Amino acid sequence: MEFVLFKDGFSLRSYGKELITHTQENPFLYVGYGEETVEMYRGNFKIQDYIIERYPLKNITVEQLHNQYTINFDNKIKAVFTLLENAGLFIINFEKTDTKINRFWIRIRSDEYEKCYGCGEQMSYFNLKGRNFPLWTSEPGVGRDKTTYVTWRSDVESKAGGDYYTTNYPQPTFVSSRHYYLHIDSTAYADFDFKNNQYHELQFWEVPKQLRIETAPTFMELLKKLTDFLGRQPELPDWIYNGAILGLQGGTERAFSLAERSLEKGVQVAGIWCQDWAGKRTTSFGKRLNWNWKWNRELYPSLPEKIKAYKEKNIRFLAYNNPYLVKEGDLYQEGKDKGYFASGEDGREYLVDFGEFDCGVVDLTNPEAYDWYKELIKKYLIEFGADGWMADFGEYLPTDLKLWNGVSPLIEHNRWPVLWAKCNYDAVKETGNLGRIVYFMRAGGIGSQKYCPLLWAGDQSVDFSIHDGLASVICGALSTGMSGCGLHHSDIGGYTSLFNNLRTKEVFLRWAEMAVFTPVMRTHEGNRPEENFQYYDDADTMKQFGRLTKIHRILAPYIKDMAKMNAEAGVPVQRALFLHYEEDEKAYGIQTEYLLGGDMLVAPVYLPGISEWDVYLPPDQWVHIWSGVEYEGGTVTVKAPMGYTPVFYRKNSRYDTIFKKIQNKYGIADSRQWRHNNQAE
Repeated sequence: MEFVLFKDGFSLRSYGKELITHTQENPFLYVGYGEETVEMYRGNFKIQDYIIERYPLKNITVEQLHNQYTINFDNKIKAVFTLLENAGLFIINFEKTDTKINRFWIRIRSDEYEKCYGCGEQMSYFNLKGRNFPLWTSEPGVGRDKTTYVTWRSDVESKAGGDYYTTNYPQPTFVSSRHYYLHIDSTAYADFDFKNNQYHELQFWEVPKQLRIETAPTFMELLKKLTDFLGRQPELPDWIYNGAILGLQGGTERAFSLAERSLEKGVQVAGIWCQDWAGKRTTSFGKRLNWNWKWNRELYPSLPEKIKAYKEKNIRFLAYNNPYLVKEGDLYQEGKDKGYFASGEDGREYLVDFGEFDCGVVDLTNPEAYDWYKELIKKYLIEFGADGWMADFGEYLPTDLKLWNGVSPLIEHNRWPVLWAKCNYDAVKETGNLGRIVYFMRAGGIGSQKYCPLLWAGDQSVDFSIHDGLASVICGALSTGMSGCGLHHSDIGGYTSLFNNLRTKEVFLRWAEMAVFTPVMRTHEGNRPEENFQYYDDADTMKQFGRLTKIHRILAPYIKDMAKMNAEAGVPVQRALFLHYEEDEKAYGIQTEYLLGGDMLVAPVYLPGISEWDVYLPPDQWVHIWSGVEYEGGTVTVKAPMGYTPVFYRKNSRYDTIFKKIQNKYGIADSRQWRHNNQAE
């Protein structure tokens, strides 16, 4: 990188292209004042901003000392620019000298051919160019497509429809096809606007602490640098590769009898996840949990004995928790007596409506409350015998409460998922269980890389909808991989069933055959279990699901190696095609295929009624895993019967023994039936 000063301006260039430019005509910074309105209803936020004034900072004065430049912008903002040219690193530290400023805009140079990725987990669009993305952790919404009936109905009835940009996990970081990443140190509400071909405009509701740009000649090296800075997820425990984690509920007898039936039918089982281990309640949304995070003896009698017996079979038990406590529970009363909940702005009790029941917000900014909740995790989850859990609901922090640390909840809101992740992380670490216990989260932010060992994609609709169905979790995995979190999975078959949108056998099996080729397979019965198809509903599905779990188990050594690479170098397990094929221009626009590690390409069937599927293969020598038919790249059409989602591996891969084992044991012996219309374009 090169930093150049000239009369009344400056520029930062990388690989000969401008990244930052400031002139009188094209200022780098804009500032102003605004008044926001933020309304929350059950985790869904309506955010409006009224800009009172916005103006460019045109005039600058510069002081230089070696590789550091202190630049004063119109006596409003002071910025210290530091260039470490040999390291390909550029840092700007900002300081506001006008205390009234509460809106801040940065412009980064662009061109019409650039592509951008990241911004946390984005479920609708992998390439961010051409759209703006508000960055605010929230419920992602139902349907997430304003043209659909499900989204419209969700908006009308519960303000819960969402949009293409709503996400559990926003992060002010993006990776450019021009071989740099840009990261902003801010947890305020932000909006990254990539719609202009000349520049990206990044808006913040505060003056950020720092802007960081780092470059590298390859994307693999760039992700290593990004995760050197942000941190990395640890490797997953060995037991998680033993098969699927079965999401079962309804009490000891029901959950474990279904587990036994699954084992008898050949399903490979790594864990049994009972999200309702603490009890349940029924609402208009469906079956919900009793938010008092300790063992419910009435619903789950003899659970400790079951946990011990199954652990001897190397099958682990997983539970559920979140950072809120229902007001009727004894844990809420204990926390209230100690003063450990966030209060209203008037200092009175503050409760959040989570859908026909009210909960207190454990104030994680209070060190005593943080330690209290951490000890509850140790006592009621770890000491109880759980080897994992869903750490849910990090995105709900309201903006009209008062926190112990005195910081505005508008600033703490996007930090909350990371505080919640760290609370779980500290409990696991302090009990010596790192690498043995896994918890999975949907909410995230800056720092999730260090504290969240496994992401899950949240609450997808139980269908093939592009913005909220099976296809969306592929996009989510790719975007989080470019944001530094490379271990990702989803609820097989989706979760949310509303307005007669019901999971079918086809949805479940297509989702399951994709999940084979992700780090973790895990089922979920959904919010309306009795109305939606379950894997145990018929013998054929049980058989097909069992076959898929066996394939996943054969893949385990390969996936473990890829997870190790993620832990050591920040390279995600599910990878965008261009990470390995940088010269292939077409690879930059694909969001419904991915590389599993470096040697497998997966092109999931994400639409209904499919018997054949078009797949794009980057230039290489590829082998179709189910038939052994070889290809050399281009667009090919392959048959895709149920259970055989299109998957290819690199010829002469050092893992070909594993791939050929799958092919020989679970493929189709007669390759002639796969050859119809399979010519590369």
